[in-house]
Amino acid sequence: MLKNIFRCFISSDNLIIFWSKMSHQSQWNGPVLKNKLLSTLSSTNMSKNLENQKLEKGISEINLDKLDPNVSIDMEAPEFKDFAKSMVDYIADYLENIRDRRVLSDVKPGYLRALIPDDAPETPERWEDVMKDIERVIMPGVTHWHSPKFHAYFPTANSYPAIVADMLSGAIACIGFSWIASPACTELEVVMLDWLGKMVGLPKEFLASSGGKGGGVIQGTASEATLVALLGAKAKKIEEIKKQHPDWSENTIISKLIGYSSSQSHSSVERAGMLGGVRLRGVPADENNRLRGDALEAAIKKDLEDGLIPFYAVVTLGTTNSCAFDHLDQCGPVGNKYGVWIHVDAAYAGAAFICPEYRHLMKGIETADSFNFNPHKWMLVNFDCSAMWLKDPSWVVNAFNVDPLYLKHDMQGSAPDYRHWQIPLGRRFRALKLWFVLRLYGVQNLQAHIRRHCGYATQFANLCRADERFEIVGDVNMGLVCFRLKSSNAVNEKLLKHINGRGNIHMVPSKINDVYFLRMAVCSRFTKPEDMDYSWKEVSAAADDICEK
Repeated sequence: MLKNIFRCFISSDNLIIFWSKMSHQSQWNGPVLKNKLLSTLSSTNMSKNLENQKLEKGISEINLDKLDPNVSIDMEAPEFKDFAKSMVDYIADYLENIRDRRVLSDVKPGYLRALIPDDAPETPERWEDVMKDIERVIMPGVTHWHSPKFHAYFPTANSYPAIVADMLSGAIACIGFSWIASPACTELEVVMLDWLGKMVGLPKEFLASSGGKGGGVIQGTASEATLVALLGAKAKKIEEIKKQHPDWSENTIISKLIGYSSSQSHSSVERAGMLGGVRLRGVPADENNRLRGDALEAAIKKDLEDGLIPFYAVVTLGTTNSCAFDHLDQCGPVGNKYGVWIHVDAAYAGAAFICPEYRHLMKGIETADSFNFNPHKWMLVNFDCSAMWLKDPSWVVNAFNVDPLYLKHDMQGSAPDYRHWQIPLGRRFRALKLWFVLRLYGVQNLQAHIRRHCGYATQFANLCRADERFEIVGDVNMGLVCFRLKSSNAVNEKLLKHINGRGNIHMVPSKINDVYFLRMAVCSRFTKPEDMDYSWKEVSAAADDICEK
């Protein structure tokens, strides 16, 4: 029997699997099974084969105790509780004292390899030793995004309720690609996107609770949402053109498709075009860095005259360069007029729409086909959580619908199967973060968080205006201030390098119409008015050094 079974195994990996199964049977324990297998090896013609030498080596290296199901190889619950409590204490201490750390890491590429072994440990280590290595190995290479001294990019959100929700998500560890894969994972997401949609004032056509086609989904990033919307728009337009020109091939139609975005839109829009296999055109923004309806219409008309097929336009509410707001109320109707899918990218600024005083900036939202913003940027929900709504998700669902038998279930059609709404198949239980944050903060406290950040930006801008050496670039929108020395681009580049080199605060630059400027974004939920004073003093001191030299 062993001889026949053994012929099925031609690698040590397969033999180990076989060994694992057989060693759990009482008559095949320990040395008995090992000796029988080795005896079988020697009694067959295969024994002289090199592969058998590998198999024999594999047998000799098996740790029989580890194959005994009664021997634990896991971290046990009491130890986990101690480890988790220690980590929670560490996290709280880290965040509460984060302003005391140097905000920008000063390590060099490759620093970490010298601090850890070349190979993974063969036997378990103590969790206490892992905890010690966080400060020794990890923290020297961390740029502290949640420090009040971090002013680069845009915020990435963080809060204790969201951290705890991620713990629960990790414990449940479901892969919610379909309703049946974990009904709560899907259904909580449906409801949370309705809650959030109502909070920002979306029209009912975007909400699942409306009873229509609309609904929301959590994507990983705004970049994913832009690509998903583009692919939905592409599928829709291809179907429309096929009906008009049945003799045209799909490749012919795709070669004529053309999409649009402002020259100030995020680089992910251009990347979406590359990944989607279509052309996208940058439309010049106006003097305030905003896309206007007449400019979009002029671009569409020209492309129609050239025989192209306009199909998609991205309207940005809160650009990365300067937090400018495209004229959605102008661009939306233009898109509707020409059958162009309007996608609204409000990745950063969209969170501000929970405050009624900012909703005028999304005027025209009823003309959009899809809308996206990132709670993980400014709404205290940890990355990743990018909220996207579609008026008619069927175009996306049909574009992504690959439905093998092993993913089908009896409840299909009764609830969303979110695998059809996104690029990847798998997805985490991200709605828990929204549920925890919305319940444990409440809308009023989230509004207060947004308003505070906007107030801190105004405070910094006033400090900047009071120094005659500096000027504000454009408008101060939301929690972002764009500013520069009244000097050349080269001098401002030198200023930024000196600011970041001091290591006390961190900023990044941008450039519009060949004008180089610095960006100060309010990023931390720990920020206080005195932090704005501190950051301005750092800028001013760096400017003193530059001007003296």
